[in-house]
Amino acid sequence: MTHTTPAAPPPAGPTTFASRDPATGRVLADHPVHGPDDVADAVRRSREAAGRWAALPAAGRRSALLAWKRELAARLDAVAATVAAETGKPRADAELELLLTLVHLDWAARHAGRLLRRRRVRSGWLAANQSATLVHRPLGVIGVIGPWNYPVYTPMGSIGYALAAGNGVVFKPSEYTPATGAALAEAFDAAVPESAGLLTVVTGAGPTGEALARSGVDKVAFTGSPGTARRVMAVCAESLTPLLAECGGKDAVIVAADADLDAAADAVVWGAMGNAGQTCAGVERVYAVREIHEELCRRIVERARDLRPGAGADASYGPMTMPGQAEVVRRHITEALAAGAEAVWGGTDSVAGNVVAPVVLTGVPEDCPALTEETFGPVVVVNAVTDVDEAVRLADASRYALGAAVFCGSRRTGAALAARLRAGAVSVNSVLGFAAVPALPFGGSGASGFGRVHGAEGLLSFTAPQSVTVRRFAAPVDLTSFRTPAAAKARAVALVRGLHRRH
Repeated sequence: MTHTTPAAPPPAGPTTFASRDPATGRVLADHPVHGPDDVADAVRRSREAAGRWAALPAAGRRSALLAWKRELAARLDAVAATVAAETGKPRADAELELLLTLVHLDWAARHAGRLLRRRRVRSGWLAANQSATLVHRPLGVIGVIGPWNYPVYTPMGSIGYALAAGNGVVFKPSEYTPATGAALAEAFDAAVPESAGLLTVVTGAGPTGEALARSGVDKVAFTGSPGTARRVMAVCAESLTPLLAECGGKDAVIVAADADLDAAADAVVWGAMGNAGQTCAGVERVYAVREIHEELCRRIVERARDLRPGAGADASYGPMTMPGQAEVVRRHITEALAAGAEAVWGGTDSVAGNVVAPVVLTGVPEDCPALTEETFGPVVVVNAVTDVDEAVRLADASRYALGAAVFCGSRRTGAALAARLRAGAVSVNSVLGFAAVPALPFGGSGASGFGRVHGAEGLLSFTAPQSVTVRRFAAPVDLTSFRTPAAAKARAVALVRGLHRRH
């Protein structure tokens, strides 16, 4: 008899990981790396709680979610401090993110019952003997994979609306912002102790997100890069798990000749430089008609040069949150300049470690990465165009189609230009105006992903419609019975055909 030595088990991976201050690299805290078994347990706990949650009357869920909203408002200082520490963004930016979150959570809580309740629909005269109703039922448990740039506002567009629709949620925050995710669940359990476990949090990097996508959740809501979305989508495809994907943007601003240039310049600088440019629907491209292009650039530079990036209390915006992103920004600037672009403010020297000072480029060829790839840094390209028709064509030429903005003297003209753009959300004479309107759905197409969060569409995206008919009386001619005489069926067919030929 031969004896073989059993193969050694593969080395175990780390059981914890550290979150760090992006500005200094210092460790903020250690967090568990949750594997497939941990994720499965989290889904099980959420599913158990979701059964009770879905059985509550809509008013009960409304009250619970409003209690959570009040708890988050009470903890705003502490949660904002956590967000600021993990992302590097100024405290005021973190507070604004939380305020927007409260507005959306309040809307979802107050409107879900009305929008999702059972309603009667017309049966039509061919089915006049049937009463018809439609109801939107919760899916079960939603897996939410969140980003690091807006670690509260963005995932809460899925978490809050999914809960309002009657689901449980398992949330995997970004590995850069794990404590922020944990803070949301802690506040929920404190506000709604009878539903503790309905919102659970699992932490870790990509493998944890993959485990969540494989865990048997009823839908995955993902925010991140198109490349990562494709990998998540491939995993979801194995089990036909539906996916909602928000994958960033390369948002354009169109500035017409009659625009208020001060308002346009102010909005462009805020939209491009806020949060260090790390905004999926931030401003990365500007197309200004030629007669006002030079003056608009001057006013943009005038504002950009007053900004002070860094980690200080007086910083306009913070450092790059994700290691390596500064080099992406540097590459985009370098390649644009090499292709003949002009830096009217800043340049490659604006990248210092993980802090990037504002950069304003013009004359950038349309095939440069600075115009085709997501820069995700405080860089804005301001190119001249012949007219707004050219601006619309170039704005729509991107593979991304998330957000956009139009600046012009006439609101009616602005709305007409907005209607011509592919972007999923457009602001006229402001940037990101839609972000503070909870009734408006948000999402894009192309490389920006698919599906919608926020608004009625956001609530509906976390439900399954169920159609129900109830026979009220026997039909005079039953077309679904073998016992109906052929002559009677023929007369009915002739009648319906005649009506539809005339109308």
